[in-house]
Amino acid sequence: MEIAQRVEGIIAPSIEAMGFRLVRVDYTAGKNPRLQIMAEHAETGRMNIEDCENISRTVSAVLDVEDFLEESYALEISSPGIDRPLVRLEDFEKFLGFDAKVKTKRNICGTKKFKGRLLEINNEVITIKTKSEIVELDYLDIEKAKLLLSEELIVASEGLQK
Repeated sequence: MEIAQRVEGIIAPSIEAMGFRLVRVDYTAGKNPRLQIMAEHAETGRMNIEDCENISRTVSAVLDVEDFLEESYALEISSPGIDRPLVRLEDFEKFLGFDAKVKTKRNICGTKKFKGRLLEINNEVITIKTKSEIVELDYLDIEKAKLLLSEELIVASEGLQK
C-alpha cells in the first residue's frame, strides 16, 4: 500500500469527526519529503486558517501515534482552492457545467489528456465536451483531474461563500 493511501486510512476518521471531508492526501518522497493534506468543511466546503491549524494538530498527533513514517517530512494542510482537484465521483457531480482538465491512466481516443466542460455523469461514466468532440470517460480510468480556473468558477465560488 502506498504511503498516501495508508495515511488517508489512518487520518480520515479523525478529520471526519472534526466535521471536515478529506479531499486528497499526497506524499512526495525525496530530499525534502512532504505530506500534503487537502480538506474542506463537510457542510460548507470552506476552510480557514484556524481549521488548517486544528487539522494539523490532530493529524500530527494521530501520525505520531502510528509512527510508520520513518523519515521526517513537512506537513502541509490546505483547502483544495478554487481550481481544486476532482478526486471522488461526487466532486465531478458537484462541478458539472464547469471546465476541467483530466488525465487518464490509458489512451482514450488517442490521448490521455482532456480539457473541456463536465457535461454529465451516468453510471460512473463522465461526459466531457472538449473543443472538438464529446468524450465519455470511465471514472476508474481517471488518473487525475482538476477544475480549470475561469470567471464562471470564480463567480460560482463567491456565491458559495456568502
